Amino acid sequence: MGAQWKQKGREESALKRGQLFGKLVKEIQVAAKMGGADPDLNARLFAAIESAKKQSVPRDTIERAVKKGAGLTGETINYESIMYEGFAPHKVPVIVDCLTDNRNRTAPEIRKLFEAGHLGNPGSVGWMFDHVGIVEAHHADKSLDLETVAIEAGAQSVEPVVEEGHLAAHFQCDRTDLDAVSKYLKKTGWTVTTSEMSYVVKNPVELTDAQRAEVAAFLSAIDDHDDVHRVYAGLK
Repeated sequence: MGAQWKQKGREESALKRGQLFGKLVKEIQVAAKMGGADPDLNARLFAAIESAKKQSVPRDTIERAVKKGAGLTGETINYESIMYEGFAPHKVPVIVDCLTDNRNRTAPEIRKLFEAGHLGNPGSVGWMFDHVGIVEAHHADKSLDLETVAIEAGAQSVEPVVEEGHLAAHFQCDRTDLDAVSKYLKKTGWTVTTSEMSYVVKNPVELTDAQRAEVAAFLSAIDDHDDVHRVYAGLK
């Protein structure tokens, strides 16, 4: 019984890893399609490639994804972005960003996942979030002043991120400044690992540990769906 349980665990782990690879590859393809195949000129693509490398996605897989997304292989990608809004258990607002090539497949599956909460109409919870640009990056020089870096980059705010071996930070900016902030940081020696539009909740919901576990299970089930690209939740 124990051996079977361990094998099941390995199979589930492999499945999770396959799902993660698939989502990372999809992000690379979409980034390349929107901004071109050169990561030096496409901040979103650069960040997507860095994220994929961090998760040990094979180099040839990354290169194929870039070429396919940029239209260099003769193949066509037709991903459509769809936003779903609603509530997780305990009235936690949730925005789900999907990338799908089949809206008719995705919609009922997402609706089913929301049965443990409540799926709302477009705009029903969006007003509870600020739509901003987020850049996460790290630098070898730990002596840099983050506030100064943020001002020079054009970011509105910055928070340090605990990581060993280097200076890491989370920058927030206007959506229109996202590309400029990312390019400035990259030009000044920062390694950008995330460059994306994001939703930041204005008034996060406070939960007990038990409630948080229930919400986490709900969010995890949604995030596991192959078409789900990002999940934003109003948790503290």
